[in-house]
Amino acid sequence: MTVAPSVPVAPYADVVDLDRYPIHDLGSTEGRAFLDRCRADLAAHGVCSLPGFVRPQAVAAMIDVARANADAAHSSETTHTVYFTVPDETVAEDHPRRRTVRSAKHGIAYDQLPLDAPLRRLYEHDDLTTFIAAVLGKDVLYRSADPLDALQVTTFRTGDELGWHFDNSEFSVTVMYQQSEEGGDFDYVPGTRDEHDERYDVVQRALDEDPSLLVRLESSPGAMAIFRGHHALHRVTEVVGPTPRINSVLTYGEHPDMRLSDLTSMLFYGRTSS
Repeated sequence: MTVAPSVPVAPYADVVDLDRYPIHDLGSTEGRAFLDRCRADLAAHGVCSLPGFVRPQAVAAMIDVARANADAAHSSETTHTVYFTVPDETVAEDHPRRRTVRSAKHGIAYDQLPLDAPLRRLYEHDDLTTFIAAVLGKDVLYRSADPLDALQVTTFRTGDELGWHFDNSEFSVTVMYQQSEEGGDFDYVPGTRDEHDERYDVVQRALDEDPSLLVRLESSPGAMAIFRGHHALHRVTEVVGPTPRINSVLTYGEHPDMRLSDLTSMLFYGRTSS
C-alpha cells in the first residue's frame, strides 16, 4: 500500500485555520477546490471574503499589539476627492471630481509590530504571498519593501472614518480583528467604473447616499478580504462608541522594492522610512 506523503506542519498553523483554508497545500485536491472558490467569488463580487481565516487566539494577540501601541499610533486626518486628486474647480460643485470627503484614522507601522506578532509572521511567509497571487491570477507578487507600510495595524476610534474613494492600487488585502460597537462598516459599490467609463453618475449617486447602490461587506474578527478596490468605490463609515475598529492592511505589488513616497509616508505615519 502506498502512503501519501504528509504535508509538513506550517509555521503559521497557529495563525491560520488551515483545515478550512489550506493555503499551505494549494496543489492538493482540497487546495485546488478552495482556490477555485476564491477566484469565483472575486470574479462574481469583486471581493473574496474568508471568515475565520485567522484563528481567535491570533486575533486576540493582534488586538493586544494594537492596545500596546495605542499611544504611539499616528493620527491622520485629511479631506480628499474619491480619486485622491486636487478638487477640479472647472466642473460643477456636485461633480465627483470636485466634491471632497473626510478620512481619519490611527496607524501603527510595520516597524512597530513585534517580530513574533501573528500577522507579521504570516505576512512574511511565502505561502500567503503565493496564495494571494494565485487568487488574483498573478504570475508573481512581492511583499512591500516599505519598513513602515508593508503591514500596518489601523485603529478607527470615535469619529474616525474612511471617506468614499477608489484605491490607486488594483487590489487590497485586509484582516479584521475587532469591530466597533456602532459604525465602522465597510460599504462598497460593485463595479462602479471600468477602464472605459468612469461612470460619474454612479459615483455621484453613491456620494448622495443612494442606498440601492451600496453593498455592506459582512466582516467578523479573523476575516480576511481580498478586494478589487480600484474599480469599486468604497468607504468605512464613521465609528461611534468607545470600542475602536481594528484591522490590518497587507501590502503587495507586482514589482520588488515597492515603497511609499515620503509625502504619503508623512501623512500616514508622521515620518519617513529614509
